Amino acid sequence: MPHSQSSAQRGRVRLARGASPWLLPTVATAAVSLTRARRSGRWAAVAVPATALAAGMLWFFRDPEREITQGRVISPADGVVQSIMPWKDGRTRVAIFMSPLNVHVNRAPLAGTVTSVEHIPGGFVPAFNKESENNERVVWHFDTELGDIEMVQIAGAVARRIVPYVPQGTKVEQGERIGLIRFGSRVDVYLPEGVDVAVEVGQATTAGVTRLDRD
Repeated sequence: MPHSQSSAQRGRVRLARGASPWLLPTVATAAVSLTRARRSGRWAAVAVPATALAAGMLWFFRDPEREITQGRVISPADGVVQSIMPWKDGRTRVAIFMSPLNVHVNRAPLAGTVTSVEHIPGGFVPAFNKESENNERVVWHFDTELGDIEMVQIAGAVARRIVPYVPQGTKVEQGERIGLIRFGSRVDVYLPEGVDVAVEVGQATTAGVTRLDRD
């Protein structure tokens, strides 16, 4: 069932869980450099890039509230549909590329139970590159009303850390936050046989909002 939220809740933006190792040192450096810049020209030169970097980090790690769309399968990621490929077993893979400008908190595409969360070591080539098939990744499986649904978080050239929020055995609601990928990356969703794709290559998606399937 979709979450019910007030307009005030939907307008709220918080910081993503798992952002602290990157965010806290950056913001602390900016704060110190700004304080010391009042007395030193050298610190003033440091303050400008440090503050710009801290602002960029705050923007990257934003985690806005969303009113979850009704639908069988919704997008787990903000980004752009990179490819739609039929799979040998009858499923269809929808790959969503996430740039550093996108929100990087990922959400459950359906309600169900997390049956597995598997970390697979690998490389870190750009997520839009074909060789990214061998990148560092976390493979999720959900037991849902449509059966087993597979979702894969893929690290990119800059994204070198995937932070799952929920463990195996957890029951999740559709659109619930389940993990974070730090910086540019990709998320793949495998739609079951018989589910028609409602998006197209090049289309922008919003996690928890864009519907991936067609009635």
